[in-house]
Amino acid sequence: MKKKSPAAASRPAKRRKSGLAASKAAPLRARKAKAVAPVPRRQPAVRTSDGKPAIRRLKVQLVRALKRIDELQASADTDFLLDIPNRRGFERELNRSIAYIKRYQASGALIVLDVDRLKPINDAYGHAAGDQVLKAVVAVLQRQVRSSDVIGRLGGDEFGLLLWNLSKTDAQAKAASLEQAVDRLSFVFRGRAVTAGASAGVAILAPHVDAGRALEEADSAMYVRKAQRRHEAR
Repeated sequence: MKKKSPAAASRPAKRRKSGLAASKAAPLRARKAKAVAPVPRRQPAVRTSDGKPAIRRLKVQLVRALKRIDELQASADTDFLLDIPNRRGFERELNRSIAYIKRYQASGALIVLDVDRLKPINDAYGHAAGDQVLKAVVAVLQRQVRSSDVIGRLGGDEFGLLLWNLSKTDAQAKAASLEQAVDRLSFVFRGRAVTAGASAGVAILAPHVDAGRALEEADSAMYVRKAQRRHEAR
């Protein structure tokens, strides 16, 4: 019978030893893997009040933006020199007033007033002198009307006045008094006394009249009155 060599006799023992080592290493690797496994972090609880500061901030920004919009709207409707409604602003007020008159059967009058001799003043003494005349005219008009009435600059040397609760006779009398008040104004430019003057035309605001027609009617009446004043001055 052939005897096993010492090397051959030792092989089973090595396999048994390596198997035992493997069985001991497996739980160790498992323990290490378990030890290094990431632990999920708990998310912080969301508080319902966390969004309130942001909401308050947005509300403040919204209020400021709306205020800025109102300021820009007001500046778009205002004459920057005279601080009264420009043509756009005046026509908006006129349309609003006519709508009120139609709904409530109210009454009102529109006066278009043109400043006489403003162009010669501008040509002779400069636009600063003309601006001074316009400011003085507006001051006179504001003293002659009520706080509920509206004065606007229709363009250049032409103004519109929206007056409430006036008959045609009363409106024509008011137009004449406005002319007289402007006629009394006197200015001194470069040592010379200068006067301007004004011509005014009237249109009655009835429920059936629209803004465009009322402006045309008052404007036409103003030019008729201007021709009359020129004839009277001869």
